[in-house]
Amino acid sequence: MSHKKLNQLIMKTENKIKLFLVDDDALFLKSLEIEFMQHADFEIETFATGELCVAGLSHLPDVVILDYMLDGVDRSAMNGLDTLDIIKAFDPEIPVVMLSSQDKIEVAVNCMHHRAFDYVVKSETAFLRQQKIISSIFKYKKMEKELNWYMERM
Repeated sequence: MSHKKLNQLIMKTENKIKLFLVDDDALFLKSLEIEFMQHADFEIETFATGELCVAGLSHLPDVVILDYMLDGVDRSAMNGLDTLDIIKAFDPEIPVVMLSSQDKIEVAVNCMHHRAFDYVVKSETAFLRQQKIISSIFKYKKMEKELNWYMERM
């Protein structure tokens, strides 16, 4: 491979959105990964537990999609809110979208109190909702950068 092609490959990889998917339901996790791979050019890492996600934070995700209940396989596993708190302690700027099969307002409010960016109920439309949320995250980040650039020049 030529030096030029290698640089193009590196640039392409660097421009991809790095997405962490965290869910203890292996089938749901795989289907979510496939959906994202088919619809956009993401760099995706999947984790079956909050502990594994936390261990991978040095890979600096752009967005984390995190299941609220992570104790389906191991009852002593760290739950989604604990994982969210650790992610926010590591870097408060990482947007975390919480996922849950529970359609309860208390759960959504609790996630928002823990500084989740948004909350999505697992359903047939969950993937589309997540796509829209990720799109809005990056529109917001772009506007924030432009505003900061403008403010620095005043």
